[in-house]
Amino acid sequence: MRVVSVNIGERKTIVWKTKTIETGIYKSPVKNPIFLGEEDVVGDAVVDRKHHGGIDQAVYGYSKKHYSYFKTLYPNLDWNYGMFGENITFDDLNEEEITVGSQYQLGECLLEVTKPRQPCSKLGVRFGTQKIVKQFWNTTKSGMYFKVLKTGYVNVGDELVLLSKPEDSKSIAAVYESKK
Repeated sequence: MRVVSVNIGERKTIVWKTKTIETGIYKSPVKNPIFLGEEDVVGDAVVDRKHHGGIDQAVYGYSKKHYSYFKTLYPNLDWNYGMFGENITFDDLNEEEITVGSQYQLGECLLEVTKPRQPCSKLGVRFGTQKIVKQFWNTTKSGMYFKVLKTGYVNVGDELVLLSKPEDSKSIAAVYESKK
């Protein structure tokens, strides 16, 4: 599982259906390594601290392989990595195989898988329609959050290397299915 893109977003204010909304979901690839801190990615906007960032949601990872599924549903969007609000896009991040509590080395960092991402209305804002939220829910293409056990830099090309996997833990996909 190799990093294909590292993504950062700025705080953005938009008008959505007559409401003014602030969000950090508009992430784009950056050329330099990103620093994974204990509660977020340094330099990345986390607007809603109740639902994003923090110890158990410091970093959001998503799979490049999932992009093709959603591109067929939304072919007219301007696609780039970071579209789902992920900090790190991996070539293949498999929710069926990766389990909660598994620990990985990534670049200088030590990460622990904590939970799947649950879609919110900001994903709908990013895609220009709230239909994406239900479509996202109806798959197991959730991506996952990581806790940062050792901070450091991550860059394109770094590999996510499994260090330990709890015997009795559930896959990210199983946890995601149970939340529906």
